[in-house]
Amino acid sequence: MRIHLQVRDRNPLMAYDEKLAQRIRQAFGTRREVAERKMFGGLTFLCGGRMCCGVVGADLMVRIAEDQFDEVLRRRHVRPMDFTGRPLRGFVYVSRPGFRTAASLRAWLSQGERAASQKAAKPAKPRSRPRKTIGARVGQ
Repeated sequence: MRIHLQVRDRNPLMAYDEKLAQRIRQAFGTRREVAERKMFGGLTFLCGGRMCCGVVGADLMVRIAEDQFDEVLRRRHVRPMDFTGRPLRGFVYVSRPGFRTAASLRAWLSQGERAASQKAAKPAKPRSRPRKTIGARVGQ
């Protein structure tokens, strides 16, 4: 019995498309508020501490504003981010034809930046329970 493995990328050990990551780095330039972090089995880019986009395999992952999510999902080359097997609202995967040109990639990155900044602007929800103090002594 012969087993045939099909590998989409030339380097099967690479978890994300390094060429796409480099294109994203070039688009962001030397901006200080942009950071990189390995997550989701790929590489994510954070703007002001909030995830805005990333590279998972050969796909571009982009954060989408809540009010634009349904509209964006109707575009070609876009599908919901389903990293856990369940779609994650607010994030989409864009396949290669969707970010082929520098202008199309920049448009997706701008959309991710806007969504991340909107998310950052919302006030945090109040905690329903007060935090427990660990190590507090009784009677002091």
